[in-house]
Amino acid sequence: MTVPVTTGGLTSAALADEAASVVLAAFDLAAAVQLGRGLVARALDDGAPIVVEVDHGERLASRAALPGSLPDSDHWVAGKRRVVRRFERSSLAVRVSYEERGTTFAAATGLTEPEYAAHGGGVPVVVAGVGVVGGLYVSGLPQVEDHAWCIAALRAMSAMPRS
Repeated sequence: MTVPVTTGGLTSAALADEAASVVLAAFDLAAAVQLGRGLVARALDDGAPIVVEVDHGERLASRAALPGSLPDSDHWVAGKRRVVRRFERSSLAVRVSYEERGTTFAAATGLTEPEYAAHGGGVPVVVAGVGVVGGLYVSGLPQVEDHAWCIAALRAMSAMPRS
């Protein structure tokens, strides 16, 4: 069976390097709220029709459904969150890892959509020396773009001075 590649030619190695580049020094509930606000502000400025969610541990810290987003995106965010929490990697990295093996996430794991959505747009928030402490989820655009929004937001947060 030939599995179509739907992830823009990204590789597991490139996604692992990218994940390592957005490890934060700290991430508390206030930072989670700030992360959500920053991403929402940028998305509103750009007119991106997305749903954004940020969690800190098991707690929802920020959530917004922006103008033009669709109700289906709520379900995709939930599915991406389940993938990130279960695999502790970005939902896109999980998808790519199965594409590289010539199979699909659903075929290999038995986990089905939309409950588990191995599509770009779910990224774990990782703190150096601690591990995964939360997650950032975006849905509403093509999956590689959803993923890119998450990474850009984490990069912006990692560049901000902590008070």
